[in-house]
Amino acid sequence: MEGMILPAIVGVISGLIIGIVIIKSLEKSKANKLISSTKKETETLLKEARVEAEAIKKDKILQAKEKFIELKAEHEKVILSREKKVSEVEKRARDKESQIQSEIDKNKKLNRSLEQKENDLTYKLEFLDKKENEIEKLHKRHVDLLEQISGFSADEAKKELVASLKDEAKSDAMAFIQDTIEEAKLTAQQEARKVVLNTIQRVGVEQAVENCVSVFNLESDDVKGRIIGREGRNIRALESATGVEIIVDDTPEAIILSCFDPVRREVARLSMHKLVTDGRIHPARIEEVVKKTEKQIQQEIIEVGKRTVIDLGIHGLHPELIKTVGRMKYRSSYGQNLLQHSREVANLCAIMASELGLNPKLAKRAGLLHDIGKVPETESELPHALLGMQWAEKYGEKKDVCNAIGAHHDEIEMKSLLAPIVQVCDAISGARPGARRQVLDSYIQRLKDLEDIAFGFTGVQKAYAIQAGRELRVMVESTKVNDTKAAELSFNISQKIQNDMTYPGQVKVTVIRETRAVNVAK
Repeated sequence: MEGMILPAIVGVISGLIIGIVIIKSLEKSKANKLISSTKKETETLLKEARVEAEAIKKDKILQAKEKFIELKAEHEKVILSREKKVSEVEKRARDKESQIQSEIDKNKKLNRSLEQKENDLTYKLEFLDKKENEIEKLHKRHVDLLEQISGFSADEAKKELVASLKDEAKSDAMAFIQDTIEEAKLTAQQEARKVVLNTIQRVGVEQAVENCVSVFNLESDDVKGRIIGREGRNIRALESATGVEIIVDDTPEAIILSCFDPVRREVARLSMHKLVTDGRIHPARIEEVVKKTEKQIQQEIIEVGKRTVIDLGIHGLHPELIKTVGRMKYRSSYGQNLLQHSREVANLCAIMASELGLNPKLAKRAGLLHDIGKVPETESELPHALLGMQWAEKYGEKKDVCNAIGAHHDEIEMKSLLAPIVQVCDAISGARPGARRQVLDSYIQRLKDLEDIAFGFTGVQKAYAIQAGRELRVMVESTKVNDTKAAELSFNISQKIQNDMTYPGQVKVTVIRETRAVNVAK
């Protein structure tokens, strides 16, 4: 049994060994196949990668070439533009050089021609000198011959001839002058009267007397209470904003506005009309309306100036002079409205210039502008005639017009025929019965002087002369003047008025100091 088992065991073991060898050989063959397949795949991937790399390389090369071409094209454009600019500069330089060369050639030709002319003139001068010497010799010979014939020397004969001619000319001139003077005496006064009378007869105007009050009509007396306001605050605000005294009395359906300055009075009247029409009357609204009305008056001044120059047919007047003409509407001269007076003088000047054969348009221009110096925006020490002349010169008016403006009160010498015409027509316009009142002008000047005294002190914001000059109301800045200084200021102003001015009765000085705190709720 043992002999049978051992071979069987050996056979099994050998079979196992053979199986193991077979299995190993199979695994080796599989591994070899796998390695070979992996190698093949790797080679395939390498080939594909090489192909793809070649393609990418070609694309990049193409892109680089295109970019190079674009950069090259741009560079060529820049170079071409620079070359173009350089060529243009060179062309301009060549043109300039040729122009300069042509100028040089012209100058050379001109110099040559001048030299030729100079030589010709030199020759002619020498020839004339020779002729002059010959004539002098001939003249001397003739004089010697005449002296021998007459028995007089040349100087004696000249003196005798001059004396005889002088006596004859003097007698003839005296006779002519005497005849001319006699004829002028007979006709000049008659002709002057004729011209003046014809001029006056051809211009008819209304009497122009300026007043110091305006009446504002109301629809009912109930409005008076709203105008006065609680404890009089509305009427005080109106007087402070406009500088006009507002008189509310028993006159039915009427309020009186009193002020010597027509501009202030007109601002107050228009502001009152707007407030009453609107119905909202309180201090803040009053100040707003007054400011708007002042701007409206300034615009109306310009419109009045334009209408005046159009009506008179005057063209080419400077805008500042037109504005000055418009301001004349709100000024008066001895109670006579200045704009009406100037229009009247302009028409008179045109008629008189036509009668005398002068330029009527220029005369009308001088007549309209002769009193522009009476409406300055700021006070000036110059007489109004000289100030008006300076303005006319500044804004391009002709010399004759400027001289007529400056000389119409004999401040300067008259240098044109327009000057006496303007002077005469100014006198004609002012001398008409009822045209002027001397008292009103001096009264207005006194009120202006009162206000100017107040403005001479520091801290004064506004100053208004009211009550026909019996009261001076002064508004001060609250930041600059405290209550103690306000009392001191009132005293100083009253002393200044007392020492420097002459006035009837008494002048009450009221200093008003007001503080406000304003905030806005949002």
